[in-house]
Amino acid sequence: MTNKAPFTPQTTAMPSPDDITREVLPNGITILARSNFNSPTLSIRGYLPSGSIFDPDEKLGLSYLTANSLMSGTAHYDFQALYNEIESVGAKIGFSSGTLTSAFSTHSLSEDLDLIMGLVAECLRHPTFPDREFNRLKMQMLTGLAIRAQDTAAMASMLFDEAVFAGHPYERPDDGYIETVQAIEKEDLVRFYQRTFGPQGLTIAIVGAVEPQTAVDAIKAALGDWSNLEQEHLPELPPLAPITQPARKSLTINGKSQADIVIGCQAPERLSPDYVPLRIGNNILGEFGMMGRLGKSVREDSGLAYYVYSNLSSSLGPGAWEMIAGVNPRSVEQAIELMSAEARRFVNEPVTAEELDDSKSLFLGRLPLLLESNNGVAISLLNMERFDLGLDYFIQYPNRIKAVTAEQILEASRRYLNPDNLIVTVAGP
Repeated sequence: MTNKAPFTPQTTAMPSPDDITREVLPNGITILARSNFNSPTLSIRGYLPSGSIFDPDEKLGLSYLTANSLMSGTAHYDFQALYNEIESVGAKIGFSSGTLTSAFSTHSLSEDLDLIMGLVAECLRHPTFPDREFNRLKMQMLTGLAIRAQDTAAMASMLFDEAVFAGHPYERPDDGYIETVQAIEKEDLVRFYQRTFGPQGLTIAIVGAVEPQTAVDAIKAALGDWSNLEQEHLPELPPLAPITQPARKSLTINGKSQADIVIGCQAPERLSPDYVPLRIGNNILGEFGMMGRLGKSVREDSGLAYYVYSNLSSSLGPGAWEMIAGVNPRSVEQAIELMSAEARRFVNEPVTAEELDDSKSLFLGRLPLLLESNNGVAISLLNMERFDLGLDYFIQYPNRIKAVTAEQILEASRRYLNPDNLIVTVAGP
């Protein structure tokens, strides 16, 4: 048997100020570029401040439909011609929308950089929203919403967001509701695009087999002269009222054999000093191994759940900390009791030294895997810019993880996780 040295992540491969090029164009576009010549591929990702926060309540889903319609036709390409161009070089381009941003992503060979950037710019700058494609995409969206209404996991999650983010833009589903999407007309897309799409706040990360200056030049050529004097600024997020009492919301969906449960509370924003301790704490609660403490209690020991895990979601503005499970409808109350007990235990006693060490090792060990692809690095560069983490974020990351203590996790958890004021949502038969 050969003795092998323990695996040690190579910190020299981490993105750093030494190998990230950052440039801001005169029209407000921020570019982040990093070379990787280990493969001939290229990933480009970007976002701009245009999301459902701009949607009126009566037409919620407008941003979502607008983003999905950008590739339906442009001033120089109809739908089929655009897709033929993309497929001719085996590339992929996609657009999406969230609450605060609309985004795009591409995957291609590096030799096709100019073509791909030109097509992205065409969709961003010159969409025409043709009637036929608008009607088709709207019907697809309505079909998706009808399917969502029968999905117990999706509906439990939506109920939770409505409760935990009550009175805040995050309470609304980005893809809207059937009645709000039905109210959207083509003219709404045109006006929404004119109001919210432009170069200000557009951030683009480009990673792959290309020199940084070549990448910057390609983006300049495609988007450097883009302007929109009508482009509106992203509204400020309002404060979120704290949860002061427990709440439970249930939705009956007939004919289902499974009930889905979400239990949780509000959480800090991404830039909070509590974020990193809570990330590690959440891993211990419901991610590590067979889904942490929750997995052991609710699934392994009690056999109550088809699945169970926890999730910490934090971005700009307030976040949410959730415990999520899918169970037999007859086991709902028992599962809620066990999950709530784990929440209470989590704020009553520190995590163990073994749990903390195992979780830290996982965070440090998986970092190279998260950054092994061009797409993973591009996502990371965008997050570094969006949350103002600094270009040395990944150089500092190991020390930040190692510095977290059990006491910090306990203190941070107590600031957000009150077992007496949990939000509980259930969707099932």
